[in-house]
Amino acid sequence: MTYANEKLTEEKVFKDPVHRYVHVRDKVIWDLIGTAEFQRLRRIKQLGTTYLTFHGAEHSRFSHSLGVYEIIRRIIDDVFDGRPEWNSEERLLCLCSALLHDLGHGPFSHSFEKVFHLDHENFTQLIIREDTEVNRVLRKVGQHFPKQVAEVIAKTYENKLVVGLISSQIDADRMDYLQRDAYYTGVSYGHFDMERILRVMRPREDQVVIKQSGMHAVEDYIMSRYQMYWQVYFHPVTRSAEVILTKILHRAMHLYKDNYSFKSQPVHFYSFFENKLALADYLKLDEGVILYYFQAWQEEDDAILRDLCQRFLNRNLFKYVEFNPSNDEMTKLIELTKLFNEAGINAEYYLVVDSSSDLPYDFYRPGEEEERLPIQLLMANEEIHELSRESEIVEAISGKRRTDHKLYFPQDLLEDRSSNPNIKKKITELLYTKVKS
Repeated sequence: MTYANEKLTEEKVFKDPVHRYVHVRDKVIWDLIGTAEFQRLRRIKQLGTTYLTFHGAEHSRFSHSLGVYEIIRRIIDDVFDGRPEWNSEERLLCLCSALLHDLGHGPFSHSFEKVFHLDHENFTQLIIREDTEVNRVLRKVGQHFPKQVAEVIAKTYENKLVVGLISSQIDADRMDYLQRDAYYTGVSYGHFDMERILRVMRPREDQVVIKQSGMHAVEDYIMSRYQMYWQVYFHPVTRSAEVILTKILHRAMHLYKDNYSFKSQPVHFYSFFENKLALADYLKLDEGVILYYFQAWQEEDDAILRDLCQRFLNRNLFKYVEFNPSNDEMTKLIELTKLFNEAGINAEYYLVVDSSSDLPYDFYRPGEEEERLPIQLLMANEEIHELSRESEIVEAISGKRRTDHKLYFPQDLLEDRSSNPNIKKKITELLYTKVKS
């Protein structure tokens, strides 16, 4: 028996609050879970700073990755197995790609990436293809197997059906994180009938299609996604924490480049600050390391770094007002920036516009940036129809991007009138005055 087909002598299970159990019979999967790079995901939260808004949101990228693997395992072993359109030789590739799809996420993932201009998918591919424990396991399957897994994650693999199972508008990744994030945040928005969706999935040459009878379950899934983004993922308090987090990292990098003498030297950040990042340096970082520095930097001489770290750790977050980036509002922002600096409050760190944007569902528009393959329904007569042609609910939101802008600032510093009281009073009045449209 080859390594690719080797089974464990006894099935291993992980108890899971979303899927009840995650089942592992393949030796390759069990070995991948045991690698240092995969175990690192235990130390990275799935939802970044969301735990400061929803206190239960402490779950990890590790548990989400297991969940995506389990959904894919169920699809290909329970639904696709034996169907002529499905090539069973792709099974292990699907399972490994599902398990490893988030391997390159860094601490406080998206905020961290924004500061240092990184892409977690690039790091996922590097971990898979370079000399790592994960790569050594995958190479035991076959010399070209790591390359194939990396291609699935990069969405360049030749079999688009395999890619679509893990990355599409209705994929195992989304189906797990919506339910898992809803469970741990305690909200009801992210729940949908996954069991029904799995039962009506069918493999086709280039993508998964959904039997027409399952359309209403898919509608429910799309609306769940829409609600989760605006009620959880883009929650303004979470965004406030992300603003402060990014400003801490910006400030530390600025001080480093300005030859500031840190009491606690940012050793783990040197290669990030110098833009000479090696994979080994990236893998040493997790959220425990980041929080260690934030804890230490509360004692720094630099007042801005010290204050921002205290705010983040003690949840003394910025307040916000709605912001519409019109010409009048931008004029107001320029005036506020001037007044903040006059009041001795550095506007670069304490006056921040943050934007969120989401497209809940899109139909196929070839040639556009981020073009998305639509969800296709398999009709009773075997014809394929794009979802929004059949669903009035989905048609109503198709292709409609919603964007939200907020202006964040430290309310407590403005309420402290021991210095520059007149300027701070003027700032407060300006912040809460609506611009006439």
